[in-house]
Amino acid sequence: MTPPPPPPVAALPGSYADPVIYSGAASGALASATENAATVQTRITLEGRPLDYSATTGHLTATDLQTGQPAASFFYVAYTAGALPAAQRPITFFYNGGPGSASIWLHLGSFGPRRLATTFPSTEPPVTAPALVDNQETLLDHSDLVFVDAIGTGYSQAIAPRTNAQFWGVDQDAAGFRDFVRRYLAANNRQASPVYLFGESYGGPRTAVLANLLETAGVRVAGVMLQSPAMNYNANCGVFDPGQVSCEGYLPSYAAVSAYQQNGGSLPTDFSSVLQRVREFAAGPYRSEVGPFLASGAPPSDATLTQLAGYTGLPVLTWRQDFSMVPGAYRARLQPGQVIGRYDARVRAPIGSALAAGGDPSLTLIGNVFNSTIRTYLETELRYTAITPYLGSNNVLNLWNFSHDGKALPDTIPDLAAALTLNPAMKVLAMGGYHDLATPFYQTELDLARLGVGAGIQIRNYDSGHMSYLDDRVRRLQKADLRAFYNSVSVAQ
Repeated sequence: MTPPPPPPVAALPGSYADPVIYSGAASGALASATENAATVQTRITLEGRPLDYSATTGHLTATDLQTGQPAASFFYVAYTAGALPAAQRPITFFYNGGPGSASIWLHLGSFGPRRLATTFPSTEPPVTAPALVDNQETLLDHSDLVFVDAIGTGYSQAIAPRTNAQFWGVDQDAAGFRDFVRRYLAANNRQASPVYLFGESYGGPRTAVLANLLETAGVRVAGVMLQSPAMNYNANCGVFDPGQVSCEGYLPSYAAVSAYQQNGGSLPTDFSSVLQRVREFAAGPYRSEVGPFLASGAPPSDATLTQLAGYTGLPVLTWRQDFSMVPGAYRARLQPGQVIGRYDARVRAPIGSALAAGGDPSLTLIGNVFNSTIRTYLETELRYTAITPYLGSNNVLNLWNFSHDGKALPDTIPDLAAALTLNPAMKVLAMGGYHDLATPFYQTELDLARLGVGAGIQIRNYDSGHMSYLDDRVRRLQKADLRAFYNSVSVAQ
């Protein structure tokens, strides 16, 4: 006699087993979409006190503003807490960049209620495997938090007849995010809440375009946070190495990295003064000479070359031959036999080592643990399970339409200016790392200076890299700055 089958295992309350198969392919498209989600009630201990919150994990359908048709199914995780009326409780939307990155880095590394405890930037193997811990620097005590993935990453996908690739461009991508934000606010009755946008790297230019699109669509944006942004691709000599763009924006970063690497991981006590002198040198003698050098090969002066050598430790002859040195060349020359990190140049590894194999040891150092943790976190703590793996990154760079506002590469400072014109009360906070050789902090300063001097623009730089929040000490500083930013916006409005 055949024994009866075991009874089905009851799903935990609030859980959701997603039956959909997702694809990050350019042609990927869902035949239709639902807005199902897992919702759990949980808590963390924050500064010795319990903080109760809800976590909602699932999809919302972004409806095209022009046609009214479903366009994309966005995957998101939302953390909400407290019982304040919507008009008094801010909501912050987080996303990474790439293009082609899911929100995995901000979600598990920055200001969510749970984070991966790493020893970054140390390259020494940790005693125990990094684990998720209660995040003492979470912003959940100040704002509800929504982490959302771009189309073709995570579990976000286009809805037919749209395809993923139709969202892979500056304008199409930002429009999709606009429609997601509109849908989230409507679905959760949060239209009265102060809205904040937090974008990292390419998420910076996305934020500028998105803020303008939201304001145009009638959604007021209280503030934007730009984490290591690349606001103007036409001014960053390290983006596509065009060969005719000045590398002035990188000089203070070169000086910071050289000082760190040459001083055994410490910076001089007068570091701020040094950086200010490098800024002034970059905007003065270097700027006046690099233009003619790029235009006609006019040789730079010996005095300027000597200053470059003094600030960076690289020989005068090297600077004479490569006066507008791109960051890849600087990284290759700084420490012979070593690969210097691009996202965080404090991290280095011997050529040929496993850590250096991917070309950026600062990314290799943490990449695997973030990607292996996200799905386990979704399944075990947030109770959302899916058939397909979570797509932390998607190689869409060569498929991305970077054209914007009549230019082949985006300059999104005019978009941010337009948003500020529509909403003069909007505040802007830009945060960068001294050791970031992907989106240098001084270039961000130069870009934002085009908006003019005003109380609405704040810049904070830290002794860290691109993902400055991965550094425990710096994350605490950022939390304090972000708390002050929220408070400054609420007072102003």
